[in-house]
Amino acid sequence: MKKCDYCAKEITYFEQYCDENCEKKALDFYTMREKFTKVFSIINVICVFAIPVGIFLSTMRPRLGYLVGTIALTLLGLTVFALPFPVENMISSMKIKKAVKVTRIFGAVCFIVGLILVMLSFLIFSK
Repeated sequence: MKKCDYCAKEITYFEQYCDENCEKKALDFYTMREKFTKVFSIINVICVFAIPVGIFLSTMRPRLGYLVGTIALTLLGLTVFALPFPVENMISSMKIKKAVKVTRIFGAVCFIVGLILVMLSFLIFSK
């Protein structure tokens, strides 16, 4: 049997979604993704490059390097949590609902780890 593109319930081969609610939620997801893709990409690129820059800076200026790296990780996690846009392979294998949930969990973990590291860097370098 074929599965609904949003919630992964079994449906007939002639349908794409199991009901109108799933179709509306899928359309909302694709609309939001199209609307915020550029913002999401810019923030991700900045954060992904800032983390190694922070690691590099930490060899010369530890306080600044750790702060740059941990703030970038925290911002990356917050962005992925707020705008959960999984890749197409993830959507095709898990369907939209589960892929968004997994992406949000990943964003929350990055955000929490980043916050913990920011607090630890303030504790370590406050002396």
